[in-house]
Amino acid sequence: MDCGMPGENGKFSYMKTMRASRLSNDLAILIVLALARLALHALTNGQYGFHRDELAVLDDARHLAWGYVAYPPVTPFIGRIALELFGPSLAGLRFFAALAQSVAMILAGLMARELGGRRWAVVVAALATAIAPMSLIMGALFQYISFDYLWWVLVAYLMIRLLKSDDPRWWLAIGATLGLGLMTKYTIAFYIAGLVAGVVLTPARRYLKSPWLWAGVALSLLIFLPNLLWQIQHNFISLEFLSSIHARDVEIGRSEGFLVQQPIVNANPLTLPLWIAGLYTYFRAPAGARYRPLGWMYLVPLVLMAATQSRFYYLAPAYPMLLAAGTVFVEQWLATKSARLARLGRGLAWAALAAGAAIGAALMLPIAPINSGWWNTVSQVHDNFVEQIGWPELVETVAGIYAAQSAEEEPQPGILAGNYGEAGAINLYGPDHGLPEAISGINSYWLRGYGDPPPQTVIVLGFSRERAERFFTTCELAGRVTNRYGVENEETLFHPNIFLCRGPRRPWPDLWPEFRSFG
Repeated sequence: MDCGMPGENGKFSYMKTMRASRLSNDLAILIVLALARLALHALTNGQYGFHRDELAVLDDARHLAWGYVAYPPVTPFIGRIALELFGPSLAGLRFFAALAQSVAMILAGLMARELGGRRWAVVVAALATAIAPMSLIMGALFQYISFDYLWWVLVAYLMIRLLKSDDPRWWLAIGATLGLGLMTKYTIAFYIAGLVAGVVLTPARRYLKSPWLWAGVALSLLIFLPNLLWQIQHNFISLEFLSSIHARDVEIGRSEGFLVQQPIVNANPLTLPLWIAGLYTYFRAPAGARYRPLGWMYLVPLVLMAATQSRFYYLAPAYPMLLAAGTVFVEQWLATKSARLARLGRGLAWAALAAGAAIGAALMLPIAPINSGWWNTVSQVHDNFVEQIGWPELVETVAGIYAAQSAEEEPQPGILAGNYGEAGAINLYGPDHGLPEAISGINSYWLRGYGDPPPQTVIVLGFSRERAERFFTTCELAGRVTNRYGVENEETLFHPNIFLCRGPRRPWPDLWPEFRSFG
């Protein structure tokens, strides 16, 4: 009787059990960290008010469709779920954005584990991802970039699973995720270009012969098909929107500093050594040869976005896969050093993460008291928080003008908004004041038209007097946009006047095409 074989089987079973146990423990730690981050966002995301972009998405969520001028349908659909579950709750809406970023944090840690990292690398990869300034702000605002970020990170994780297992069935999951990505934000096309390059330029080209890859492509296109049909029905209006917005961005300099912002905002400056090590791993380190497609999945979008003068934050979701590889590289490098040097290296890493987290949270989470020195500093770094101030006061001002006129006018006046923040605010807060739904020429609002019957008197927001008088025979100043904090933002600085206008110069069907705008 051979007594060795049962022992070998037992040893194999024991090792398998131990690996499963370590995975379970690592996953548990990642979940706890993600829940802690989710709780932090839940406690802070109720500050200030809705951002103008959130107001637009909430309004689109009330008009569900397979497409919108400014974005595909996934984000408004999630917004509709938030409305059904929580009502118009600020923290409730942002919960889903925070959840997306918390899941991305878990995936970053799991990527490090799949790449051979032990617990230190797993935890550091997750935390390094979590403290990226763009990730922090994406957990504090409900925008499509929050969910776009998740799909990029999930594709990277699935690619690592594919390349590690050599199981082509993973292409189905990759295809489904890319389909969701296309239904969230069109710039994932840059990432798809990187994925294609990663397959063609590495030994992964063997998958081109696999029916599973092409099944994944078909699944991706099937998921995207409803939006594609919507675009066809609307003459690809989103391409016109994107072209207009890009031209504006280039003209006002919003696309400048693309490369500089990568280590500063997309990846926390204090994690720079980690993601540089990750890029080295994918392209140069022998251990990363199998996973080289992920290097191309970063490099190709980087080059394409820089060449096309894209906004810097479009590439933010590409950094977690670099951070994951980088933490594994550093962990394995420290393992070759003396115990004293290894402790020092890990200590420096923890200190960098703590400092990066403190700076990132101070600048990117909505926690600074309004009009404090801290607030003023944050407002010079970015304008995301000042654009959340004053919407209820704007609606109250409009409601006062409307109440004064509606008693005299027959029919009652309409409300014409120049931008989606104003239109979204009127439609969110207006019903409590008895206001009608706003009309606007911007983005998808233009597709919804001007109402029936068309208004002959309108309260006009977001227009200069000169522009308003192009469309109406008489316009009088009826109010001004203010907020109780005296915060200066787009509304108070650039178009604070509210006009009461009468007498359209031409019939509304003739005027309406001239109202169309993108923003």
